[in-house]
Amino acid sequence: MAIDDRTAPPAPTPSRRRSVAPDISRSWLLVSGNHADRFDRAQRSRADQIILDIEDAVDPAAKPAARSTVAAWLAGGGEAWVRINDVTTDFWADDVEELRGLPGLQGVMLAKTESPAQVTDTWHRLGGQTPVIALVESALGIEEATSIARAQGAFRLAFGSGDYRRDTGTSADTLAMAYPRSRLVVASRVGGLPGPIDGPTVGSAHAILREQSQIAVSLGLTGKLCLDTEQLPVINEVISPTPTDVAWAQDFLDDFEARGRVIRDGSDLPRLGRAQKIQKLAQAFGVEAR
Repeated sequence: MAIDDRTAPPAPTPSRRRSVAPDISRSWLLVSGNHADRFDRAQRSRADQIILDIEDAVDPAAKPAARSTVAAWLAGGGEAWVRINDVTTDFWADDVEELRGLPGLQGVMLAKTESPAQVTDTWHRLGGQTPVIALVESALGIEEATSIARAQGAFRLAFGSGDYRRDTGTSADTLAMAYPRSRLVVASRVGGLPGPIDGPTVGSAHAILREQSQIAVSLGLTGKLCLDTEQLPVINEVISPTPTDVAWAQDFLDDFEARGRVIRDGSDLPRLGRAQKIQKLAQAFGVEAR
């Protein structure tokens, strides 16, 4: 289908959100692909990245229309990632064909990834330049996480926590869910990828969202999917360095420079790496020392 024939959503408006590189992005806002009226609001939100969802958020009968609506918005000046249907479905080939080459396409999130070939096939079909976030949502996906992270085209891993629980019968208990999250963290490190993106917190209780975000950070995850714009400030705050962290990093780096960058003992190099990472993230997220 030609772009001119696609369903035309409202023209996108300029984004006012802080520009954060996707490799360090904290908040990933999912927006249903069949709600074009929400695309602009999402783009103006505090989300580091937005993902237009043409997979689970859309009824199968409505997927072709949602795909065309998303494609038209991306072709008309909008910018977003798109969660596409998994490789085993009848929708995947049409998803990648219609999205390929669109100027506003930041990348895709591949649903239900279970093998490196699925990532690489998607990447090649999209032209060999569009990054692919592998959404791991099953026991098989977790077991194959390291090979998926090493796949050509893989950009980050993400955790489909709800479908993982459905597949394995695992409860939402923190201890029970620590294993798959840790597997994704280790796989990302082995594959040379940024930290993985955690699954969403369902519900409106900010105390629960904050707790679950803190748990994710403690395990090494560096981003989180979310379903509501009201969750964004909490996620962004929790996954950012604290002002106290930033003050410590500045003090350490100032002292390190003042002594001629001399390494005094075995703890200096790890602390130097941590301080440099905190400083980089603080600058990207706009966090100031206090």
